[in-house]
Amino acid sequence: MFLFASPWLLTSAIALILLTLQLPAVIVLLSRLLKGPTRRPPLQPQRATPEQLGQVSVVVPTLNEALRVTPCLTGLSRQTCEVREILIVDSRSEDGTREIVEQAQVTDPRIRLLTDEPLPADWVGRPWALHHGYTYSSENSRWILGLDADTQPQPGLVPALIAAAEAEDYDLVSLSPRFILKGLGEIWLQPALLMTLIYRFGPTGASESGAERVMANGQCFLCRRDLLDKLGGYEIARLSFCDDVTLARHAAQTGAKVGFWDGSQLLKVRMYEGLQETWREWGRSLDLKDASSTRQICGDLWFLTCVQGLPWLVLPILLWGLTFENPTLPVQLSLGLNASLIAARMAMQLAILPSYDLSQAPNRWIFWLSPFADPLAVVRIWLSSLRTPKTWRGRQYSL
Repeated sequence: MFLFASPWLLTSAIALILLTLQLPAVIVLLSRLLKGPTRRPPLQPQRATPEQLGQVSVVVPTLNEALRVTPCLTGLSRQTCEVREILIVDSRSEDGTREIVEQAQVTDPRIRLLTDEPLPADWVGRPWALHHGYTYSSENSRWILGLDADTQPQPGLVPALIAAAEAEDYDLVSLSPRFILKGLGEIWLQPALLMTLIYRFGPTGASESGAERVMANGQCFLCRRDLLDKLGGYEIARLSFCDDVTLARHAAQTGAKVGFWDGSQLLKVRMYEGLQETWREWGRSLDLKDASSTRQICGDLWFLTCVQGLPWLVLPILLWGLTFENPTLPVQLSLGLNASLIAARMAMQLAILPSYDLSQAPNRWIFWLSPFADPLAVVRIWLSSLRTPKTWRGRQYSL
């Protein structure tokens, strides 16, 4: 009763609790963000060399992608001699996807339309389709490149990717894309969701961490064929809704050299339409729980809550505490800490601007308000971490 009767003591107690919770998280955050200045620069387009002739089999899983697959097929057709074949693995689409692929085959004979087998009860659809494509790919290809149907490969993507991987003897490399945003809601929410990844795993292209913190992106996922042979294809990720990270971390645990690089100059992607779809579809996989231990999940929830969610919520309380005649040291320190976190977050918004294509967005200024969506993004990670998806891309699961 005494605490509630004394606002001065109440704000001091809140500030002390915040300092106890947040200080360790801030130290972790600094250790990750300080890698930014030394991170690998974005890969640049390259021309194919004679040595790269026919080295790559591309696998694209599709399920009702008629509205998005054409730019992907167009971009793949612009890749040159390094691509041996383009395998479109369709899971019995009913929206005209197959007809679009068949039309593309007329102008590019490298494109092959495959239909995967009926989905087994112990597999998730995406890794099953990728596994099917890997199984039917040419044994003469040294690399398997998995691409999502909503990606837009830019000229020079594949030569640049395999050249960099081979030059540094990487076994598995994935790229972060440049996101195409159009609608007001997605422009506001999507960068806040992306920031949950940057805070947890550091900037793209930073020095690799241990196998349990490896990050990957299945939108552009290059793997040596002999490594996939060794792993049994996508078998290890058959039950995972984040199969890219699951496979990459397992590969790293076996001793493979795994990288996650900035591909914003080589790959664009139009992921989701609007606020609702961004919240529902992307938000439920960002927790990465299928590739993480319970300890990791709990640690990440604590970390994101402390450094990304709380600063915006507690700042008004701490500013109120500063109005008292003699604000306590905990209030002053906590206010300084949370104000610094907000300032750093605003700076990070500028840093991630090159990761976005806002040229088609009439309200692109909303991008700068995205930091205010941070508490909502953290809530989304909490909700996703506590639930197992029941539907994905139109399929029902009871895993």
